[in-house]
Amino acid sequence: MAKRGNGMGGTPVLIPRKGRADTWGVRTPEHFNKATGKRDRFWIGREFKNKTAAEKALRQWTTDYEAGKVAARSDMKLGDWLDKWLSNHRKEGTTVAGYETKIRLHIKPHIGSVKLCEVTDDTLDDLYRLLETAPCRTNHGKPLGVKSVRHVHNILSGALGAAVPRLIPANPAATAHPPTARQIRAQEQKYPTVDDGQTARFLASVWEPCGNRACDGGLAHHCLRDAPLWTVYAATEVRRSEALGMKWSLVNWDEGSIELGWVVVEEGNTYRLRKLTKDGDDNARIYVDQSVMNVLKWQKQRQDAERARLGGGWVDHDLVFARDGFKLYRGEAGGPQDPEKVSARWRTMRTRLHLPEGFRIHDWRHSKVTNDLEAGENPVEVSANVRHHSPGYTMARYGHSRKDGARKLAASGAGRLGLSSLV
Repeated sequence: MAKRGNGMGGTPVLIPRKGRADTWGVRTPEHFNKATGKRDRFWIGREFKNKTAAEKALRQWTTDYEAGKVAARSDMKLGDWLDKWLSNHRKEGTTVAGYETKIRLHIKPHIGSVKLCEVTDDTLDDLYRLLETAPCRTNHGKPLGVKSVRHVHNILSGALGAAVPRLIPANPAATAHPPTARQIRAQEQKYPTVDDGQTARFLASVWEPCGNRACDGGLAHHCLRDAPLWTVYAATEVRRSEALGMKWSLVNWDEGSIELGWVVVEEGNTYRLRKLTKDGDDNARIYVDQSVMNVLKWQKQRQDAERARLGGGWVDHDLVFARDGFKLYRGEAGGPQDPEKVSARWRTMRTRLHLPEGFRIHDWRHSKVTNDLEAGENPVEVSANVRHHSPGYTMARYGHSRKDGARKLAASGAGRLGLSSLV
């Protein structure tokens, strides 16, 4: 009888590894697979620290197999399993849409045809290195950033973890090597911010009537249609989706607060209005100055005039910044605005007013937090209004820009130590 090859009949085998200690792997003896009706063998594991651990795992598998506890294995491909896993996912639609995009563009084309039971940590490591180095047509011909690659890893980790132990014995993503948190921080892009003076000049500009013959500077002309929206972004720390989801019924006029209970989110090529879940089950509440409330009152007057002008063409959704009748090619007035069209109008405004290149709507949020901290405002209140999970996170994320405060602290410390008298 011919000698069996290493690992072919239940013999542990040493597996060389690059950049780390070698491991031991062991495959099952040849056995009957009820799912395929054929004789089969597969890896029990490839990450055992020593031969003894591999032999112990083999004995456990043999015991489970004889007791009927080992699930039948199939030829299911990784791509098919990802589709099944995603279809049963219970997260928000925007999360699922983000997962679907990365699976379709960055996972399936490379390893989607690999059998689920044959995916190893080396398979995943090769994928991560490929995504980090190969040009990506959906990223302007540049490789994916390390944060995106880490997100791909998180998706694979969740999907493969859901297959344990029914389809695979262990999650190979647990021993893979995705980009680290340090690498992600090193590659983080620094977005521009504007100070209070620049913000004040911007707000003065957006409220200036265009001066055309049809413009009376009042409610009717479209030139000021976005002025209240830009003002809310600049004066508060709300996200784009939160401002577009604001509802009149959640504006508390007497106490000067706004409840953020709804958001307008993008899902694939469309968008929809849904409940806000990012900050917990209760509505998030922000407090604003009376001047912001006056801006909202102006917006209410303009919206009422628009509703009266359109009559039955207006379908009310209680939205503060609803779609109006200006260039309304499709859909209904009164409904949620397309977030991407809002961003497109913002880019036009940014260019016209000579704001920093690449300054996004979201950067108003960064600017407001930075300016509040540099003005010496209470970090606890700043963190609460921006709805961070803790003041510590706010200070760690934004406190590095408090140059004046840091200089005052250095000067105070030097004065207490008498350093000025040494030279």
